Amino acid sequence: MFLDSFFDRVYRLVKKIPRGKVASYGQIAWMLDSPRAARQVGWAMRRSPKGLPWQRVVRADGSIAGGVDGAACRALLEAEGVVFLPDGRVDMRACCWNGKGRSTEL
Repeated sequence: MFLDSFFDRVYRLVKKIPRGKVASYGQIAWMLDSPRAARQVGWAMRRSPKGLPWQRVVRADGSIAGGVDGAACRALLEAEGVVFLPDGRVDMRACCWNGKGRSTEL
């Protein structure tokens, strides 16, 4: 029996985050029944396949992870209607995805 890798499970879940919503690394790990794997979710996102809405994964406090794509990430999120706080973080109260509507098959 073939078992999916953790990264594959992360990618399938991230694909389900709707436009205008975000999820944190830790939230994704928790949804995958791996509550201590937020860092591994980050590693998966650094290697995400083309077409994955990578911009919809942010830190728990709503900040965008550093790196080369920070400005691009913010621009993509703004284009989707994601609300930002005055300090530049995503308004997690307004935009955090609760996982509803996701399949239990991850």
